[in-house]
Amino acid sequence: MTITDEILTEFKERMHLGNHEDSNLRRILSASVKALRRSCGDYDLVIDEEFKELVFERSRYVYNDALEYFETNFLSQINGLAIDKALEEIVLEDDTTTTTTSTTTTTTTVI
Repeated sequence: MTITDEILTEFKERMHLGNHEDSNLRRILSASVKALRRSCGDYDLVIDEEFKELVFERSRYVYNDALEYFETNFLSQINGLAIDKALEEIVLEDDTTTTTTSTTTTTTTVI
């Protein structure tokens, strides 16, 4: 996952950090995105604010050497995003099935 300059700047402003740790912060953010996508589903960091907030929180825990507390403290948000993504995929599957079913026609010939 490539972390954009905009995301990096937003995180640094939130954490009140300077420019001296950019490569480390990019690595932390990227690892957080990857880990949370495994837990929550394939969210877009730029589009989904709730996912971005969770990535920033996990990254903050990593930065402060407290990652072991993150999952416990944010389990309801992690589960909420995972459930939302699962429901979204179920709805998409239902829409595809409905569309396919509604476009199929049956022709019967009577002799």
